[in-house]
Amino acid sequence: MARRSAAVIGILGFLLLWQAAVLAGVLPSRYVPAPTEVIALFATKLVDPNPDGAVLGVHIMASLQVALTGFLLAIVIGIPLGLFMGWFRGFDKFMRPIFEILRPIPPVSWIPLTIIWMGIGLQAKAFIVFFSAFVPCVINAYTGIKQSSPVLINVAKTCGASNFTVFRKIGIPSAMTMTFAGIRVALGNAWATLVAAEMLAANAGLGYMILRQFARADIIILGIVVIGVIGVIFTSVLGLLEKKVLRWKR
Repeated sequence: MARRSAAVIGILGFLLLWQAAVLAGVLPSRYVPAPTEVIALFATKLVDPNPDGAVLGVHIMASLQVALTGFLLAIVIGIPLGLFMGWFRGFDKFMRPIFEILRPIPPVSWIPLTIIWMGIGLQAKAFIVFFSAFVPCVINAYTGIKQSSPVLINVAKTCGASNFTVFRKIGIPSAMTMTFAGIRVALGNAWATLVAAEMLAANAGLGYMILRQFARADIIILGIVVIGVIGVIFTSVLGLLEKKVLRWKR
């Protein structure tokens, strides 16, 4: 409770300083609108599609569709890949060179090829988000399962458990803490890449709303704030899910 109160006080304090700086002229209102202006614009954009052609809800849903499609695909593909690479040496030797080549490539560098391969629809934008979230999922799942207790593994094998049974009963549960850490990083990467993904000739989305309104600082800041707030909501939901999945560790 005290932590939440401190967080609320910190946010309110920041908003008050922001408002005071704009009113005092320290921050030029032409380039940095006051929080009250951003809140008023938020209420307006809920019902008014001008000037970008869509209300805020449409932009949010379009961005969620892109971000969640890429993010969930990264989890479904990246986590099992990391677990298998970390546990089965033969599979690791086969996949590691390929992964090490792909890992340093910035997600935005895929944009030209993505347009050629997939056009400019949902698949193309989701692929950019997928690649940004895929790498941390693989790395953390791989690292987590590598930290499995050798004592537990040896005891299980002594009792006659097969390698796959040990992998399923000991390796995967041991990797979950690091895996969830990777999912958190992947979620942040997915949202951070959203604006770049929506550069692909989108006609709706928070990134589209930001990129198409260079002359409207208030709309740009509104889009940034909404992306941040949604990111906080997803992080909180992920934290609750992590507590539920890992409640056995407590």
